[in-house]
Amino acid sequence: MSNNSTRHHAAKLKASLYEEITAHIVADLEAGIFPWARPWGTSGGNQAFALPRNAATGKVYSGINVLILWGRLFEGSFASGRWLTFRQAASLGGTVRKSEHGVTVCYADRFIPKRERGDTGRASQDQKDAEGAAIPFLRRYTVFNVDQCDNLPDHCLAEARAPPEREIVPRAEALTVATRADIRIGGAKAFYSPSDDTVHVPPQPAFFEQINYYRTLFHELGHWTGHLSRLNRELSGAFGSKLYANEELVAELTAAFVCAALSIEPTVRHADYLGSWLKVLREDSRAIFRAASKASKAADFLLAFTDDGEASATAMQREIGP
Repeated sequence: MSNNSTRHHAAKLKASLYEEITAHIVADLEAGIFPWARPWGTSGGNQAFALPRNAATGKVYSGINVLILWGRLFEGSFASGRWLTFRQAASLGGTVRKSEHGVTVCYADRFIPKRERGDTGRASQDQKDAEGAAIPFLRRYTVFNVDQCDNLPDHCLAEARAPPEREIVPRAEALTVATRADIRIGGAKAFYSPSDDTVHVPPQPAFFEQINYYRTLFHELGHWTGHLSRLNRELSGAFGSKLYANEELVAELTAAFVCAALSIEPTVRHADYLGSWLKVLREDSRAIFRAASKASKAADFLLAFTDDGEASATAMQREIGP
C-alpha cells in the first residue's frame, strides 16, 4: 500500500471512529444521561467515583475514554472502575464471562514510516517535524469491566471500602415509611415504574452528598403521586414528548416543595431535562403555572402523611380530585 493510500485509509478509519463515538455520546445526552453530573456513584458507595483505570497495567484512562467508560460504568451498574481487554484477562489467568459485552475505547498515536526512520530505525526530531513524517492513527479496542470477569488475581480488583453510615433525616424517613409506597433501594438508576407502581433509587451511601438522596427520592415519589389510584395524572408520555417534559417538571417541583417543607436543602438540582423544560415553557406561557399547581397538589398529598397519616391523604385526594 502506498504512503498516500495508507494516509487515506488511516484518515477514513479515524473519521469513522470519531463519528461512531460522538454519535453514542450524543444519543446518551439526548436520553438525559449525564454520568459526570449524577449525584450518586455505584454499589452503595463501595467505590469512589474516580478516573477509570486499566486493571492489568494500572494506567489511568484519559480523554474521550474517560467519558466512554464512565457512561458504561453507570449503564452496567458496575462496582469497579477497572477495565481490561479479553487478552489481558486471559494472560492473568482470568476469563470474561460468556454473553458479556465489552465497550469500545480508542488509542490515538502517530507512527513514522520505515523510509523516514533512517539507519537507526528511529526518527530524528527534524524528521518527526517534517511534513508527512509522522502519520496519526486511531485504533479501537474492546475492554471489559472486572465485574464481567472471573478468576482475576486480587491485585486487579479494587479493595471495597465499607459504605459510610446513612445520614438520616428522621422526618423524611417517617414520611417515606408512612406513604407505604413500594420503594426499592439498589442499582444505579432512579426512576418510577407506573406499570408496577414501584419507586427505584440508588442506596443513600452511594450519593456523593447523602442529602441528595432525599431530593431524588421525593422526585420519584412525586411521579408516584400521579398514579391512577392517587392524583391520576397522565404518565404515559414518551421520552422527549411535551407530556413527558411536563411530568418531569411536576416531579422536580414536587421534590423542591417537599424538601423545603421538611427543611432539607439539597446541593444538587435535577437539570437533566432543562432543555425540554425550556422548550415547553417557551411554547406555552401557562405551562409553569399548571406544573406548579400540580406539584403543590402532589407535595400536599405526600406531606399529608406526616400529619394525620393515610386517612388525611385519602381525604385530600377526594377534595382536590385528579
